[in-house]
Order: sequence, then C-alpha cells, then structure tokens
Amino acid sequence: MNQEETPLYDSLIQFAEQRPISFHVPGHKHGALFHNEDILRCAAYLDQTELSGLDDLHAPEGIIAKAQQLAAAYFGAKHSRFLVGGSTVGNLAMILGTIQQDEAVLVQRNCHKSILNGLELAGAKPVFLAPEYNEAKARYTHPTPHTVYDAIKMYPEAKALILTYPDYYGTVFDLKSVIDAAHAANMPVLIDEAHGAHLQTAESLPMSALQAGADVVVQSAHKMAPAFTMASYLHVSEESTVPVGIIDRYLRMLQSSSPSYLLLASLDTARKYLATRTEENMNELQQAVESLRSLLAQSDCWEVESPDGDWLKIVLLVKPDYQPRQLAAELESHGVYPELVTDRHILLVHGLESLTQDELQRLREVIAAVGSSYSKRTPVHEVRLFTQPITELAISYSEMEKMQEKFTVWQEAVGMIAAESVIPYPPGIPVLTKGEIVTKQHVEMIQLWKNSSISFQNERIAEGMLTYSK
Repeated sequence: MNQEETPLYDSLIQFAEQRPISFHVPGHKHGALFHNEDILRCAAYLDQTELSGLDDLHAPEGIIAKAQQLAAAYFGAKHSRFLVGGSTVGNLAMILGTIQQDEAVLVQRNCHKSILNGLELAGAKPVFLAPEYNEAKARYTHPTPHTVYDAIKMYPEAKALILTYPDYYGTVFDLKSVIDAAHAANMPVLIDEAHGAHLQTAESLPMSALQAGADVVVQSAHKMAPAFTMASYLHVSEESTVPVGIIDRYLRMLQSSSPSYLLLASLDTARKYLATRTEENMNELQQAVESLRSLLAQSDCWEVESPDGDWLKIVLLVKPDYQPRQLAAELESHGVYPELVTDRHILLVHGLESLTQDELQRLREVIAAVGSSYSKRTPVHEVRLFTQPITELAISYSEMEKMQEKFTVWQEAVGMIAAESVIPYPPGIPVLTKGEIVTKQHVEMIQLWKNSSISFQNERIAEGMLTYSK
C-alpha cells in the first residue's frame, strides 16, 4: 500500500472545498458560527459527521476503512482500529473482549488506571506482577521476566497477560521472550503501548510490541506521533487468538456514536508521517537529542539518565537536596514545560523533529539560570512498595459491590481495604489500587508525594481515602 496516501484527510478537504450548505450537525455549520475565532473556523472544515462519502467509524466501508488498512499495513497488524477516546477506550475494549467474569489475568502492577478499570468492568481476577525497583534510576520499572515466568506456572488458567511497554520513561525489557513464554502456555498477550506508536521509525529505537509478537496492542498516537489529543490506535496481530469481532463490538459500545473527524483525520496523517520518516531523518534527530542531553547535563541540579530504550524520553534524575517540583516551576517560569514531575524525576519528552536554533538558545539560558538561587532541602526517607512479586486483591470486585465504603483518615487506614484507587497524575498509575490492603508503606509514600506537591486524582487526599473494613 502507498503510505503517502491519506484518504480520510484528503476526502475531508475535498468535501470542505465544495462549500456545502449544511442542514446537518455539527452546529457550527462548517465554521460559519465562529465569527471571531479564526483558528476554530479553520479546524471546523474537518469537523464533519457521517455524510455521504465520509464513511462511518462504526461500520467503515470507504475512506475510514482504507485509512485503517493503511495503518495496519504500516504497523504490521492484521487489523487496525482508529480510537477517538484515547488509549483508555482501547485498553477497555481489549480487556472486555478477552476476559470474562471471575477469570484470572496476569497484569503488570504499575499499569495505567484504564487497565485496572477494564479489569473491574470485566469482573476479572487480577494477579499482579510487581515491578522491579531500579536503584540507579530511583524508580520502579517493570516486572522481571522471571516474575512473569513464575506467574505463568502458578496460574496456568489465566486468560491473558497484560503488560505496559515501553513505560512512561521509555524503559523497555525483553518483551519477545516474555510473549513467547505466554504463547507457549496458550495465553494471549495484551500490550498497553501508549508511548510506543513511533517505535518503528528507527532501528535504534526498541522493537515494537507487534514486532515482538503481541496479540493486541493499543497506542496513543497523540503522545509521540503528531495526532490530536485522544487520537489512538488499536491493533490486532496476524496470529492473535483474540477475535477482532468482539473487540469491535466493545468499541461500538464504548466509543462515541458521533466520533470526531478531526481526530480521525489526525490519525490518518500521523500514520503517513511515521511511515515516511527516513532512517536519515531519525539519525539526525538522534544526534540532536544527544546534543540536548549534553546541554542539560551542564546543570548541577540533576543527572541526565542514559536512555534504556526510547532515546526520545529525557529523564532528569534530580539530586537529593533539590526539590523537583520547584525546579520544574523555575523551568515553566521561563517557558519550558516538562511532561512529568515526581519526587525524584523531571521527564522531558522530545518530539520527532529537532528543536530550532532559537529554542536551543533559550534552553541554554534557562539551564544556566535554574537552581542558581535555590534553597536546598533535606533529603527525604525513601519508601518502597510492591514487596511481593506476585499478589492478588484482598477481595474480588464482585465482593466489593456488596460492601459498604467509608471515608477513613490516614492515621486509621492501615490494614483497611482500599475502596478507591489513589492515583498521582500524571502518570495515572495508582500507588494504591481498589481492593488492595492499605499498608504503612502506602501511607508513607502518599504523604511523601503530597509533601513533594505531586497532584492526585482523588478528592480529600490530604485527609484520607475511601475504604472497606476487612
């Protein structure tokens, strides 16, 4: 197939150029109602609905079908689906399409909240695989292959293995060996590859999950590829034992019946962009990113982590006597906005093209200024979670539905069962998930992150959380 084509985008442009008279939704009438909002008026040219010739996402036969076929051909899938609800809707659909009530599933514990929400909706029995703590990186990464192998032996009845690859920081592991082990046990592998839509653009980047043999893969095209926010892909591999038809059924349930053509068009053009990047383009980009790492390394406030996978992710490991949130605030005051700040890290996500000379000059000035008038902090005590490599929930999701939840202050929460997940955001990975027993380490970690000004997606987090009694 010709990866230069963008059938969906081209058809929307051709439709707009006809200057049609609208007697249909959307209500902005091809942008006519945007009187003074020129940017919105331009965007409105592509904001269409399921008119003649523009196809239907939920029953594609024309331009959307062709655009999805082009995506499947590029990514190496048997089927590709366009998602307008982010990787979240893809994660939900692949779980609901694979796992039924009370069935066991092996799942990486430091997964995105959408994975846990999917398991709860399915009524599954999650078996959590704890991530390993990497001392050099000062954070949790992924379960060791041996943890996965042990879990496969312990739970041969598990209906799937769910992993995150690469992680938020771009770190990868030997995914192919793990997938091969799961397949040998007749276990399909579902991958949340939200941060990996770009991996096939260069040989120097890690192997993609589809290349490693995963059955179903979900990618956020808006994170690393040039698509609009919420635009994502779901891929089903050639060898997958998961029926694409049942995933399609759940996508029809979960996705809007009025999908955004702006998002769909951006998925079409993002695929073309990725497919037409040359090795020369990517080699030049890699050299530019290495130069940026050298520039960032001139600061005394942090160490620049060597990439362990995706070299477009630049991780700044902040030195113990500096406060990451304050350093990030300084960066932002100079117009430099990081992707993520934790109690030890600042994460910078580089794009697929080099910075301009003007941007580099601004960065030189910012890096020289950051931390110059900083009042150093006392290093904090580290707290470790995930002490057991393989664990289950304290009670099942069906049992939780019958229990009464109550708000519990932190001083009394230890030993209770969490009735809600405690989620720092970003990255959206619960430090404590619904159904787990609250430990002293959980409370200490949450307190540490609160003191580090980390944002949580929980109400009243300063006082406590919802729990069940054991």
